[in-house]
Amino acid sequence: MLHTKIIDIKDKKLSIIKAENFITSTEFGASIFFSGTVRNQNNNKIVTGITYDSHDALVIKSFEEIYNEAEEKLNIKDKAVFIEHAKGYLNLGDISIIIAVACKHRDEAYVLSRYIIEEIKKRSPIWKKEHYQNNETDWLKGNPIQYEKN
Repeated sequence: MLHTKIIDIKDKKLSIIKAENFITSTEFGASIFFSGTVRNQNNNKIVTGITYDSHDALVIKSFEEIYNEAEEKLNIKDKAVFIEHAKGYLNLGDISIIIAVACKHRDEAYVLSRYIIEEIKKRSPIWKKEHYQNNETDWLKGNPIQYEKN
Protein backbone atom coordinates (compact mmCIF):
# COMPACT_ATOMS: atom_id res chain seq x y z
CA MET A 1 0.00 0.00 0.00
CA LEU A 2 1.61 3.21 -1.19
CA HIS A 3 0.33 6.50 0.13
CA THR A 4 2.20 9.66 0.77
CA LYS A 5 1.40 13.33 1.10
CA ILE A 6 2.65 16.89 1.36
CA ILE A 7 0.19 19.30 2.94
CA ASP A 8 1.09 22.94 3.57
CA ILE A 9 0.13 26.62 3.51
CA LYS A 10 2.78 29.00 2.17
CA ASP A 11 3.40 32.72 2.17
CA LYS A 12 5.60 32.43 -0.92
CA LYS A 13 5.02 31.56 -4.56
CA LEU A 14 3.62 28.06 -5.18
CA SER A 15 5.30 25.72 -7.67
CA ILE A 16 3.65 23.19 -9.94
CA ILE A 17 7.12 21.72 -10.55
CA LYS A 18 7.45 20.90 -6.84
CA ALA A 19 4.05 19.17 -6.95
CA GLU A 20 4.93 17.25 -10.11
CA ASN A 21 8.25 16.07 -8.67
CA PHE A 22 6.51 14.88 -5.52
CA ILE A 23 3.76 12.79 -7.16
CA THR A 24 5.77 11.36 -10.08
CA SER A 25 6.25 7.63 -9.65
CA THR A 26 6.17 4.49 -11.76
CA GLU A 27 3.75 3.12 -9.12
CA PHE A 28 0.96 5.26 -10.58
CA GLY A 29 -0.73 5.34 -13.98
CA ALA A 30 -2.65 8.62 -13.58
CA SER A 31 -1.85 12.12 -12.36
CA ILE A 32 -4.15 15.12 -12.01
CA PHE A 33 -2.97 18.68 -11.38
CA PHE A 34 -5.41 21.34 -10.23
CA SER A 35 -4.27 24.91 -9.79
CA GLY A 36 -6.46 27.80 -8.77
CA THR A 37 -5.29 31.17 -10.08
CA VAL A 38 -6.21 34.78 -9.43
CA ARG A 39 -8.52 35.96 -12.21
CA ASN A 40 -9.15 39.52 -13.33
CA GLN A 41 -12.90 39.74 -12.72
CA ASN A 42 -15.44 38.59 -10.14
CA ASN A 43 -19.06 39.63 -9.58
CA ASN A 44 -18.81 42.24 -12.37
CA LYS A 45 -15.85 43.97 -10.69
CA ILE A 46 -12.33 44.29 -12.09
CA VAL A 47 -9.96 42.48 -9.74
CA THR A 48 -6.31 43.57 -9.42
CA GLY A 49 -5.21 41.05 -6.79
CA ILE A 50 -6.29 38.94 -3.82
CA THR A 51 -5.11 38.64 -0.24
CA TYR A 52 -5.57 35.27 1.45
CA ASP A 53 -5.59 35.01 5.22
CA SER A 54 -5.84 31.80 7.18
CA HIS A 55 -5.68 30.10 10.53
CA ASP A 56 -2.64 28.04 9.53
CA ALA A 57 -2.84 25.31 12.18
CA LEU A 58 -6.53 24.71 11.48
CA VAL A 59 -5.94 24.77 7.72
CA ILE A 60 -3.30 22.04 8.04
CA LYS A 61 -5.62 20.08 10.33
CA SER A 62 -8.50 20.37 7.82
CA PHE A 63 -6.22 19.27 4.94
CA GLU A 64 -5.11 16.25 7.01
CA GLU A 65 -8.72 15.36 7.83
CA ILE A 66 -9.76 15.67 4.18
CA TYR A 67 -6.85 13.44 3.12
CA ASN A 68 -7.74 10.81 5.73
CA GLU A 69 -11.47 10.94 4.97
CA ALA A 70 -10.79 10.57 1.25
CA GLU A 71 -9.05 7.27 1.92
CA GLU A 72 -12.01 6.00 3.95
CA LYS A 73 -14.86 7.35 1.80
CA LEU A 74 -13.34 6.81 -1.63
CA ASN A 75 -11.40 3.64 -0.81
CA ILE A 76 -8.33 4.79 -2.74
CA LYS A 77 -5.42 3.21 -0.90
CA ASP A 78 -2.44 3.72 -3.22
CA LYS A 79 -1.94 7.42 -3.89
CA ALA A 80 0.28 10.45 -3.65
CA VAL A 81 -1.32 13.77 -2.69
CA PHE A 82 0.19 17.24 -2.76
CA ILE A 83 -1.84 20.16 -1.36
CA GLU A 84 -0.48 23.67 -0.95
CA HIS A 85 -2.43 26.88 -0.49
CA ALA A 86 -0.99 30.38 -0.68
CA LYS A 87 -1.47 33.13 1.86
CA GLY A 88 -0.76 36.81 1.66
CA TYR A 89 -1.14 39.07 -1.39
CA LEU A 90 -1.32 37.48 -4.86
CA ASN A 91 -1.23 39.24 -8.22
CA LEU A 92 -3.37 38.38 -11.22
CA GLY A 93 -2.37 34.99 -12.60
CA ASP A 94 -0.62 33.88 -9.42
CA ILE A 95 -1.42 30.39 -8.16
CA SER A 96 -3.53 30.31 -4.98
CA ILE A 97 -3.81 26.53 -4.57
CA ILE A 98 -2.21 23.43 -6.02
CA ILE A 99 -3.72 19.99 -5.65
CA ALA A 100 -1.78 17.22 -7.35
CA VAL A 101 -2.77 13.60 -7.03
CA ALA A 102 -1.42 10.38 -8.45
CA CYS A 103 -3.26 7.07 -8.33
CA LYS A 104 -3.09 3.72 -10.05
CA HIS A 105 -6.03 4.56 -12.34
CA ARG A 106 -7.43 7.74 -13.94
CA ASP A 107 -10.92 7.42 -12.48
CA GLU A 108 -9.46 7.34 -8.96
CA ALA A 109 -7.30 10.40 -9.69
CA TYR A 110 -10.24 12.47 -11.00
CA VAL A 111 -12.49 11.52 -8.10
CA LEU A 112 -9.81 12.16 -5.47
CA SER A 113 -8.78 15.54 -6.89
CA ARG A 114 -12.39 16.74 -7.08
CA TYR A 115 -13.15 15.51 -3.56
CA ILE A 116 -10.15 17.37 -2.11
CA ILE A 117 -10.89 20.77 -3.69
CA GLU A 118 -14.60 20.67 -2.89
CA GLU A 119 -13.94 19.78 0.76
CA ILE A 120 -11.25 22.46 1.12
CA LYS A 121 -13.67 25.09 -0.21
CA LYS A 122 -16.32 23.97 2.31
CA ARG A 123 -14.22 23.38 5.40
CA SER A 124 -10.84 25.08 5.53
CA PRO A 125 -10.49 28.40 7.41
CA ILE A 126 -9.06 30.44 4.53
CA TRP A 127 -10.41 33.92 3.86
CA LYS A 128 -10.17 35.86 0.61
CA LYS A 129 -10.03 39.63 0.23
CA GLU A 130 -10.33 40.95 -3.32
CA HIS A 131 -8.61 44.16 -4.40
CA TYR A 132 -10.31 46.16 -7.16
CA GLN A 133 -9.30 48.65 -9.82
CA ASN A 134 -10.59 51.66 -7.85
CA ASN A 135 -8.55 50.81 -4.69
CA GLU A 136 -11.61 49.28 -3.02
CA THR A 137 -11.38 45.91 -1.30
CA ASP A 138 -13.91 43.38 -0.15
CA TRP A 139 -13.68 40.27 2.01
CA LEU A 140 -15.64 37.62 0.12
CA LYS A 141 -18.34 35.57 1.73
CA GLY A 142 -17.17 32.01 2.16
CA ASN A 143 -18.95 28.77 2.82
CA PRO A 144 -20.02 28.16 6.40
CA ILE A 145 -17.87 25.56 8.11
CA GLN A 146 -19.73 22.28 8.30
CA TYR A 147 -19.41 20.20 11.43
CA GLU A 148 -20.27 16.53 11.53
CA LYS A 149 -22.62 15.52 14.32
CA ASN A 150 -21.42 12.64 16.46
